[in-house]
Amino acid sequence: MTDTLRLLTGDDAGGLLATAVETAGGRLVRWRAKQVDHRPGKGTTVAYTARVAWPDREQEETLAASAGIATDHERPGVLLLSDGATDVAVWRYPNDPGLPALAAACDPAAVHGLLVELGLAAPATGPDDVRLTTRAYRPRRRAVIQATFPRRGSGPGSVFLKVARPDRIEDLHRRHRLLVEAGVPVPAPLGWTDDGLLVLTALPGVPLRGALRSQGPDAVSGEDLRAVLDALPEALLDLPRRASWTDGAEHYARVIGAALPDQADRATELAEAIRSGLSGADEPEVPVHGDFYEAQLFAADGRLTGVLDVDSAGPGRRADDLACLLAHVEVLAQIHQRDAGRLRAAVRAWLPAMDADPRTDPFALRLRTAGVLLSLATGPHRVQQAGWPEATARRLDLVEEWLDAAARR
Repeated sequence: MTDTLRLLTGDDAGGLLATAVETAGGRLVRWRAKQVDHRPGKGTTVAYTARVAWPDREQEETLAASAGIATDHERPGVLLLSDGATDVAVWRYPNDPGLPALAAACDPAAVHGLLVELGLAAPATGPDDVRLTTRAYRPRRRAVIQATFPRRGSGPGSVFLKVARPDRIEDLHRRHRLLVEAGVPVPAPLGWTDDGLLVLTALPGVPLRGALRSQGPDAVSGEDLRAVLDALPEALLDLPRRASWTDGAEHYARVIGAALPDQADRATELAEAIRSGLSGADEPEVPVHGDFYEAQLFAADGRLTGVLDVDSAGPGRRADDLACLLAHVEVLAQIHQRDAGRLRAAVRAWLPAMDADPRTDPFALRLRTAGVLLSLATGPHRVQQAGWPEATARRLDLVEEWLDAAARR
């Protein structure tokens, strides 16, 4: 385990958090790590759930810390601690040094002003009429806040505030606009701010993850999944290419080895098998979503109705998108054992349509599914799941199963 990972997930982390809370006038009652983003050689960021006592109240809060990463600690609410060798930045949500728009996105007054400026909220309303709910938060990387409010000229409205690094937000707006104009069912962009906030419409339907757990293959067909990928415009080929999950196999093996040394050799061998197996694959470059899995998809009445998170859309390989979905559903079946039969039935039902896709090689599809599963094997440690070492090993079992499936093609 590397020094920064040990520092931010071990007992010493409690001292760092206590110092930060005490500096702000509070007292740390208890804490636990809930999300770990460890990048060997590049630094570590950890989010924590904490109970904090203030002079007038005691409450649950989200704290976060980064080590080995350059941080603008002059931002309000960010404390820099150092032992002379390692600098650690600690902050309370929403004062994230990498996401300067997050504090405003969590402020009803600021959000109300933005909604009025965009012509969405009725001018007669006020900040008390805006309800904000945090839907996702990855420290230093992104956050999603749902805003519900009285809409101008109609009933209640709801939009999503996506917060990203400021240097990425204009590009995100452009990607959403491009895909909406091409007829891809993504959230429409309504406006953005220079400090990193993008306002997006809500999608119809329900998250595919829940639909799959209750309906299995009836939730959506393999042909429908292919159709939405076929709708991705050729203009995406002009955007920068982002490495696929499979391209990072060796990286994910190192992450697994750093967190769980007794699985290091196994993870390295699996990564090598994936890399060598794909070395001769001939796959055309096509427009891809880049992070295509069930939590990003919406469905209704057996049809796909929407696609979220187009941050990674650009040039790539069709098998990477399809493999991303297959791997996530396989992991979902491991997590939700009661629904495993329906979830695995969906995978089996989709495979014939995916194998028939002229832009996909069935052998490469199975290898790439193994590659995505290897990346997902870092998940139990990242979210500090109870029993994460055993869960990591079970996900590596899935990698081996899909490598075996590739060998049988």
